[in-house]
Amino acid sequence: MGSMDAIPVYGPNNQQIGKVELNDRIFDSEVNPSLVHRAVVMQRAGERQGTASTLGRGEVRGGGKKPWKQKHTGRARAGSSRSPIWRGGGTVFGPKPRSYSFALPKKMYRAALRGALATKVATEDLVVLGDLVLPEMKTRQLVQLLSTVGATGKVLLVIGEGLFDLTRLGKNVKNLKVLHGKDLNVYDVLWCDKLVVTRAELERIQEIWV
Repeated sequence: MGSMDAIPVYGPNNQQIGKVELNDRIFDSEVNPSLVHRAVVMQRAGERQGTASTLGRGEVRGGGKKPWKQKHTGRARAGSSRSPIWRGGGTVFGPKPRSYSFALPKKMYRAALRGALATKVATEDLVVLGDLVLPEMKTRQLVQLLSTVGATGKVLLVIGEGLFDLTRLGKNVKNLKVLHGKDLNVYDVLWCDKLVVTRAELERIQEIWV
């Protein structure tokens, strides 16, 4: 397993408490903008509701009776008052409930995620923390910690699955998303200004996404 130069690991007071090596197969991989874009489009498409619906001429209420006789009225032939060309008629080729989701091969998606992670390292927007321990399990303590380590703006915090209280606190903070390493995705990595990862979860990421 190849590794890049080690990057600092910070404690709660923004003091460097060590270093950790990054796997270059993840954090120094080639960035393919087209592939990253496709991954984001796939992810966003899967989140679309697709519930828009209209009524066709056969679904609109009424219109069963022929409006007038076929011939000798001087008017155009008409078989239903719910024809699409009539007011109150059905919609032609209108939207119906559908799924917008589509699949991207796993290898391609993983490559896109590695590219997104590599971008964060290249722009020095990856912050690695040691043990994430707060004096009190309160929202302001979490905000203060992130601010201390320079994580401002939109922040993606990646923590272990056992830290349920931190996941709960994260929901109270604007522009903060809290995820586990296994749930990393291209959209959220690109969305954030700072990617903050605990040292333990960084090691797990390097095992899962290599």
